[in-house]
Amino acid sequence: MNKTERHLAITLELQRSKTLRAEDLASRFETSVRTIYRDMQALSEAGVPIIGAPGQGYSLMEGYFLPPVSFTVEEAVSLLMGADLIEQRLDHTYASEATSAQHKIEAILPESVRNESARVRETMRLLHGSDALTGETVKTYLKQIRSAILERHKIRFMYRKKMPGLDGNRSNLREVSPYGLSLLHEHWVLIAHCDMRQDIRHFRLSRMTELQVLEDRFLLPDGFDLSEYRPPDDRNERVLIRANPEIADKIIEVVNFYIDAIEDHMDGVTFHFRVRHTEELLHHLLGWGGDVQVIEPESLRLRIQEVAKNILKHY
Repeated sequence: MNKTERHLAITLELQRSKTLRAEDLASRFETSVRTIYRDMQALSEAGVPIIGAPGQGYSLMEGYFLPPVSFTVEEAVSLLMGADLIEQRLDHTYASEATSAQHKIEAILPESVRNESARVRETMRLLHGSDALTGETVKTYLKQIRSAILERHKIRFMYRKKMPGLDGNRSNLREVSPYGLSLLHEHWVLIAHCDMRQDIRHFRLSRMTELQVLEDRFLLPDGFDLSEYRPPDDRNERVLIRANPEIADKIIEVVNFYIDAIEDHMDGVTFHFRVRHTEELLHHLLGWGGDVQVIEPESLRLRIQEVAKNILKHY
């Protein structure tokens, strides 16, 4: 990075942050503090209204805004494809704003950059799964939940679990404090504190019905940061199977999340899985048919026998 590029980058950093120390800028741009002092002097002489507060750092005078800067082809493609993703996956409010942002970005691009970025984008395509029955409902819920998170309102909904509970029911009423949303494996997931479980739980939006935003409010716990949040790994059930080597790649592709270890043997490939419930693997194992054999646990072997007998009754 030459001096001119560094001066522009420093101005952008100051515009983005309220106050930055010379030490922070030196670390950011991998240069010396003395060089940063000289940069600040040069920017001030060039008319950039920089304010220096001893012991606090540098900031820009309130109201100063750097005029639009040019984009490289790669930067333009990144922004435009990011807008494509937002248009596809967020609710209608952000979808329309993403389209508007695309038009503004394209309008300020030099013709050569605009044409080249269009050519690059034609070589790439963003695809995602879509559920025709729940797609629009999920987007509607996404907008309501996003608003509830920002306004700190609790929400209530009926939730259909993947596995039946001890009472045999799959659906129950939940009242939660919504902390954040995450797009995981093509599905929007709500991270929230559940009043029923008295702990943080994850809820897939496509399994929700009868969503209500409540008047009751909540406080976000001190120190909670969605970007740093990592759910505990509660996959405590172990499953061991032996598979035909010809479908090993398919198994890795479909259930990679559950795989703990893989071993190659003369008589096949052994997969070690960790799951929350053995039923999570059941339909996969049935789909692979005679190309896989469950070694353990015995309860899963018996469950597969039971399902296979029920299937046989129909044929």
